[in-house]
Amino acid sequence: MKKAGACDLKTCFLCQFCMPEWITAVSDNKQHLFYKKGETIFQEGVAVTGIFFLYEGKVKVHKQWGAEKDLIIRFAQKGDILGHRGLGSGQRLYTVSATALEDTTVCFMDIAFFEASLKVNSALTFKLMQFYADELQEAERKMRNLVHMDVKGRLADALLEISRMHNSKQFSISRQDLASFAGTTYETIYRIIQEFIQQKLIEAEGKSITILQEKKLQKYC
Repeated sequence: MKKAGACDLKTCFLCQFCMPEWITAVSDNKQHLFYKKGETIFQEGVAVTGIFFLYEGKVKVHKQWGAEKDLIIRFAQKGDILGHRGLGSGQRLYTVSATALEDTTVCFMDIAFFEASLKVNSALTFKLMQFYADELQEAERKMRNLVHMDVKGRLADALLEISRMHNSKQFSISRQDLASFAGTTYETIYRIIQEFIQQKLIEAEGKSITILQEKKLQKYC
């Protein structure tokens, strides 16, 4: 991790929704930090120090799942907020980890300034409440899928969601991250991907995946 250049004070969640008069305070209190691909931005179980806003790059948000496995909760990209799950009135610990999937730049705000921003900016507080509600609904959907959807369905759903995130039918993701996102094992993902290739639903080479038949994948979901 190292300090990066100045941000534009327009991109992140905080800058988008706080009032213009507060931007100067944001500029004075932010830290612009750079993380290399594979670096941990914050770790599950560590005391909360502040909130991160993704300025450039992509990040996986993940939680320990069993002794040696991770479950990827979501993929974050430009403009998204990170670390907010650690907010609360009790002991403040990050409940998930965040790892850079590529070279990534974030704006960091310490917790005291972020809470002051929420008290001053009603629009920001309202947008954060909506964000929490949307994230809760998505978490409930994923939990339902883990219980009721078979592995092929979960993989198809994961592929379609990642495609929407990239706004492209072609994207790159490791098989291990795909397994962690779909809630299954590397071996199972490898086998089903080969089935999808044989059915000409997707093409795959290395980490690159191209969706060929979106509607047929949707039927698995």
